[in-house]
Amino acid sequence: MTKFRASNIIIHITGWLIFLSLPLLFITGMPGSRDLTTVLSSHYYWLFLLFYLAVFYTNTWLFIPRLYLKKRPLVYMAVLLLVLAVAWWLRPFDHLLNSNTTREGGQMVQQSPPPPHPPGETGPPPGAEERPGFRENRPPPGPLQQGSHPDFVSMFLVIMMLALGMAVQVTHRWRISEQRAARAEADKANAELSFLKAQINPHFLFNTLNNIYSLAVTHNEHTADSIMKLSNIMRYVSDDVLQDWVPLRDETNCISDYIDLQRLRLGEKTWVVFDVSGDTEHIKIAPLLLMTFVENAFKYGTSNHQDSQISIRLQTEAGSTRFSCSNKIFTTRQQAERTGIGITNTRQRLEHLYPGKYVLTITNDDGFFNVQLVLQA
Repeated sequence: MTKFRASNIIIHITGWLIFLSLPLLFITGMPGSRDLTTVLSSHYYWLFLLFYLAVFYTNTWLFIPRLYLKKRPLVYMAVLLLVLAVAWWLRPFDHLLNSNTTREGGQMVQQSPPPPHPPGETGPPPGAEERPGFRENRPPPGPLQQGSHPDFVSMFLVIMMLALGMAVQVTHRWRISEQRAARAEADKANAELSFLKAQINPHFLFNTLNNIYSLAVTHNEHTADSIMKLSNIMRYVSDDVLQDWVPLRDETNCISDYIDLQRLRLGEKTWVVFDVSGDTEHIKIAPLLLMTFVENAFKYGTSNHQDSQISIRLQTEAGSTRFSCSNKIFTTRQQAERTGIGITNTRQRLEHLYPGKYVLTITNDDGFFNVQLVLQA
């Protein structure tokens, strides 16, 4: 990131040096113009410089992010028209050109007094144009004095600054999106690997298959259903999870199957509540995002010797999804550290996938570990 910022600063400095050198080369190359030092000391040159600097950077980092990207195009267009009107009134290039082409060799041209006009005639006296050194005495127009012609060069430069600002902002947003997508892919791969190691490991499969075997030996009617649920989980974490976004229904089905398989090993001392309300069919979510909290609840919130309680609730409303998970704490220090690592990874995924559109609250009150997550559409 530091190298990117340094290169970006170098590009800006180089671009402005090229832009500001062009009028200098143009003006100093004209007959009767001032030398370079005199032009640089002119306040019209610094007016030219500061005006276009202000136009470029205020448009790039103020008007575009706060107006155009915030879905306020009419206000943004009104601001651009105001900028063009200011350029029309200031006439920065016209002033710079006129103020630096009224001297020759750095000295004022000595003008001989013109002969009087014949009665009834106006304009320069006859033959005055042919006299060497003749120059009509016209002071350069100031900001409050409109010229005889529009300053089209200044208007063109303003339009160019506005277009460049839009291009810079679009490129900047594209780079951020690319970096965010790359980080999201990496976090997604890490999350998938962590989930597979934590859940679909030999120990989990061994216990689940042992429980299913016991059901089969006793000819329990839930044997086939348990095998199907284990198959659904395996399919979800190996195939469906490869997608960037999945229907919320698929995530809740995976959670439901996982809870049912966990109930096979849990005794009567563990009470589990899983409640889902609202539309889960048409809402998309990042895969395995909620499973992290559910997995932690069963991994560190159950006991074979004490009563335990796990409550998982999911509610969808217009524009938001609310998830809560609560479990009694039965953790050692080492287990708590491992839990923290999983939640830290989930926070990073949320930051990359839902920037500015999520609220995650985790508390530890009265011996219960509580998770509250709100996702905005």
